[in-house]
Amino acid sequence: MIKVFVYGTLKPRGKYYQIYCQGKTFKEIKCWAKGRLFNLPLGYPAMSKGDHKVFGYLLYFTSLKDLKNLDKLEGYSGISNAPLNEYGREKIIVYDEFNYPLDEGWTYFMTEEKIKALNGVFLPSGIWEIKH
Repeated sequence: MIKVFVYGTLKPRGKYYQIYCQGKTFKEIKCWAKGRLFNLPLGYPAMSKGDHKVFGYLLYFTSLKDLKNLDKLEGYSGISNAPLNEYGREKIIVYDEFNYPLDEGWTYFMTEEKIKALNGVFLPSGIWEIKH
């Protein structure tokens, strides 16, 4: 079982949900994770490490192939801190609506330096709105 926390275009109704997630997950739970969420002018968000709440979904996949496809979409080579990665992938704890630890899953982080270079705008609400 592969668990991935998503906070942007991979959320249900998101731009890439239908291609990468629909019909491939067997469970999807609304939750939040610790981080800092930014809107990028490229039309998608980025999360950096931090202590704010970032709201999204924990998606449960059955195939490692699905994770590899997400890695490609997110520009993650499979090698941590590789200079050409757009995002890094790490395991984190996600929390339920009552602020209790819910589960552990992978998520994609971007460095604050990269976010700054891309003119990211901090979203204090921790919610990235889906735009179609």
